[in-house]
Amino acid sequence: MARILIVEDQYIEANNLQLILGRAGYDVCTIADSVALAQKIIKKEQPDMVLLDIQLQGNLTGIDLAKMLYQQGIAFVYLSANSDKKTLALAKATKPYGFLTKPFREKDVLVTLDVAWYLHQENTARTKNVPGIPKTTQPEAFTRILGKSKALMDILDTVKHIGASDTSVLILGETGTGKEMIAKSIHQASLRAQKPFVVINCGALPAALIESELFGHEKGAFTGASERKIGKFELANEGTVFLDEIGELPRNLQAKFLRVLQEKEIERIGGKTTKINIRVLAATNRNLEDEIAAGRFRLDLYYRLNVFPITLPPLRDRKEDIEILTENFIKKFSKETGKRVTGISSTVLKELRAYDWPGNIRELENLMERCVLQAKGSLIEVVPFLQEAKKVEPYTTTTKTKTSEENERDHIIAVICECNGKIYGRGGAAEVLNIGVSALNARIKKLGIKKDLI
Repeated sequence: MARILIVEDQYIEANNLQLILGRAGYDVCTIADSVALAQKIIKKEQPDMVLLDIQLQGNLTGIDLAKMLYQQGIAFVYLSANSDKKTLALAKATKPYGFLTKPFREKDVLVTLDVAWYLHQENTARTKNVPGIPKTTQPEAFTRILGKSKALMDILDTVKHIGASDTSVLILGETGTGKEMIAKSIHQASLRAQKPFVVINCGALPAALIESELFGHEKGAFTGASERKIGKFELANEGTVFLDEIGELPRNLQAKFLRVLQEKEIERIGGKTTKINIRVLAATNRNLEDEIAAGRFRLDLYYRLNVFPITLPPLRDRKEDIEILTENFIKKFSKETGKRVTGISSTVLKELRAYDWPGNIRELENLMERCVLQAKGSLIEVVPFLQEAKKVEPYTTTTKTKTSEENERDHIIAVICECNGKIYGRGGAAEVLNIGVSALNARIKKLGIKKDLI
């Protein structure tokens, strides 16, 4: 067991943590209430890991101590209360192994420490160029996630370790990076694998019905409620809820969802409180810190979701995976269409690797579907869309990195153009992007996409 130092200036919270860790068999150092005292204890007792409050007594903060811990190679996890966006950004920049939200839940504390210690051992071994923790065989749940890049392998190794736990996971990344597939894999690798996996697309739910869809309602609760409706959360009982595009959840419902996370209970509209047992996975392509600063997302909800964040890399950062992904999509669509397309030419592969992929894996999949349908032989030798895309500056190390919203905007414009301006219906942009028409229109408005651009 790792030796833990608690740096916390609130006695009740520090004592509670000490009791939790003691029951779990951890060796706990003397508690420190300031950076100065923590430095003395670190020198004397040499802890393996530090649980670190951000706001402390004295002139120095937990963030100041975190920078010192990082230099010394000591793992640390922040103890987070509500902080402003600037503080949160500074804390994340110090590369912690996690955030624990006050008040502490014993299960969250132990899972976070377990994962943090595992990751720290891996990082230490990698830095010293020595064999790390022996890897277990890849679970069957991950076999559908294709690729061989280091960025992907690191994520799968981390996901594999947290799969069996019940901790909340926040999956971050640009549109089309495979967030739902990762969520499904986490569910399938968990003890809840045989229970429901319920997907809720927060951006596609009609605003007037979203509360009823999530929480359900009783008969007669409102005009038109002719019978009882079981909500999505209740349908997922004993299983996993995946909240896709959590950044789109209306703020007036965020407090109710926070209660689901904290108390594990829901209240149907017009009904009584009901206990539920669910694991929550959430995903977004938005910068939630920006949403918090703009007042659109609750900071306390962010901390509850952010027990364990995973950021998926964009396709442009894992281009060594393009070939295997392309082969898989060609095989899939050849089987579906009955065509005998077996691969792509080396010239096309080179073009695919040179392209920036603002729509990521989803864009590659859609492109390969069109290519298979249009193929005249067994080999795809030209991709017209990529010829047009050459007008877009290729991604290089000197190119200014676009924000996730800029990439999303470019992708939506490209898809609408490919659909000849059609938004809804068969072959429309909403269908290609796999989101609701109302959600797409909302994104078009928010991203400032004008008709003259499409």
